[in-house]
Amino acid sequence: MNEAFIIRILLAALLGGAIGIEREYRAKEAGFRTHFLVGLGAAIFMILSQYGYEDVVGGVVRLDPSRIASQVVSGIGFIGAGCIIFQRHVVRGLTTAAGLWVTSAIGLACGTGMYAAASIATFMVLLGLEVLNALIPQLGTSTVELSFKAPSKESVRQLIEELKH
Repeated sequence: MNEAFIIRILLAALLGGAIGIEREYRAKEAGFRTHFLVGLGAAIFMILSQYGYEDVVGGVVRLDPSRIASQVVSGIGFIGAGCIIFQRHVVRGLTTAAGLWVTSAIGLACGTGMYAAASIATFMVLLGLEVLNALIPQLGTSTVELSFKAPSKESVRQLIEELKH
């Protein structure tokens, strides 16, 4: 195996894992292992896309290397869609899906040998997920959980009306 290929897949796995550690720290659905695997897999697909068919076609790559990369983007969209949940008028998992999507792009960049771009992208993802989250106050409504016992349905309705006011 080519030494450059090993560097590519190792860096893709490490950069993807770095994003996954942040997501795991925030107790999100897709953590270290998922992002690690997405980055690693995307890099392998990119290497395969660029170099995997040389023997088959006599040393000349006649296939468009972007074909496999575009399929990685489609495939990761499918995985990302599985992370998105709509429950009680709230959408959850969009950031997780977007994180997987960008991790696959970072893996593809590593797979082509674009280490600087992949590293800068990883830094920017971590900046966006961690630092900006701390700097920008959370917008929207607050969630308050209230539990009580009521003697009748009517008393519950009255309480709800009072809370609305």
